[in-house]
Amino acid sequence: MTLFVTVVAFALLLGLALRGSPRRFEDVRLRAFSLALVGLGLQLVPLPTGSAGADLAVRIVVLGASYGLLLAFALLNRRLSGLRLVLAGLLLNAAVILPNGGMPVSEAAIRASGQGEMLRAFVEEGATKHHLMTEKDVLRPLGDVIGIPPPIRQVVSVGDVLIYAGIVWFVVAAMRGGARSAARASQGRYRGKHRPGSRPASAVAAAPKPPSSR
Repeated sequence: MTLFVTVVAFALLLGLALRGSPRRFEDVRLRAFSLALVGLGLQLVPLPTGSAGADLAVRIVVLGASYGLLLAFALLNRRLSGLRLVLAGLLLNAAVILPNGGMPVSEAAIRASGQGEMLRAFVEEGATKHHLMTEKDVLRPLGDVIGIPPPIRQVVSVGDVLIYAGIVWFVVAAMRGGARSAARASQGRYRGKHRPGSRPASAVAAAPKPPSSR
């Protein structure tokens, strides 16, 4: 949570530095935002800690539903600035989380982040949404392998980095008025000689001329 707040605060400050305004968020239209809310809500559901059987199945179902909803939200809004990076990050995280029944966390990354208490919790309490990485885990390079030292003290994955980069891009673009989808942004642009409201030259030539007055 500390890292997320830091990223959002940085994005807002960067947007202000680039002469953006938070009021321009009013122009952004997110589609199916409820999908994101439900998907994030499922991340808060307490899950069993067992590493096999029914406990593992429950974790995979809940986490799969969560990421499915988040991916659907990002896909529907992919035309907005930064959302394709968020979509890529979610895909990478889902790719490692679902087959492993949770996010594998590197012991080296935990130590680099200064979170000895997290390491003890993994050893003593077992796996929930995260677990200590072992040789049995697949796609280990996509797990939480990046340790961020104090004062942040957090371990993140490559997917998380893409998600945070996408959030910064989205916030800054929105504050500068450039986060609209490509379809909406194209409205009102010059469309050439066939743009709405104009007539082709042939139609103008064929139009009857008003009688001349003498």
